[in-house]
Amino acid sequence: MILGLVASAGGGVEQWFRTGLVEPAIQRGWQPAITFTPTVARWFEPELAALQALTDLPVRWLPRLPSEPKPYPMPDAFIFAPATANSIAKLALGIADNQALTALGEALGTVPMVIRPQANDAQRGHPAWAGHVETLRRAGAVIAEPESPERLIDYLEAAVAR
Repeated sequence: MILGLVASAGGGVEQWFRTGLVEPAIQRGWQPAITFTPTVARWFEPELAALQALTDLPVRWLPRLPSEPKPYPMPDAFIFAPATANSIAKLALGIADNQALTALGEALGTVPMVIRPQANDAQRGHPAWAGHVETLRRAGAVIAEPESPERLIDYLEAAVAR
């Protein structure tokens, strides 16, 4: 089964994404399809080829051209970690201004999705924060916070089993 692994630019992601999420997903039998927001893709530039070699699928952050085929079918499930306050707001509002949010927006409410927010107290204190998180929950997403990356796969597999 294909697991969409989406990451936005939350500090520290470059230290745990591969070892804490990609490799454990592979060990559990998932085929990761990695999509980054444009900012975090820049952080991972030195590791992009290694990530792609692990997954046998292209690591995406740019949209494809209309003449290009989709590189793989819609994933069977998604983990979005870390999900910054900016990306949480955009996803809840249906703003798909990058490849990561386009993929998540198309999947929200149709396939199991686990989201691990990464936002500071000031961002969580914004008047719209609770509404954005509740919108995603109502759409069927599991909001898992604060959880280790490995636990996110547990939450996802429980959601898939339902």
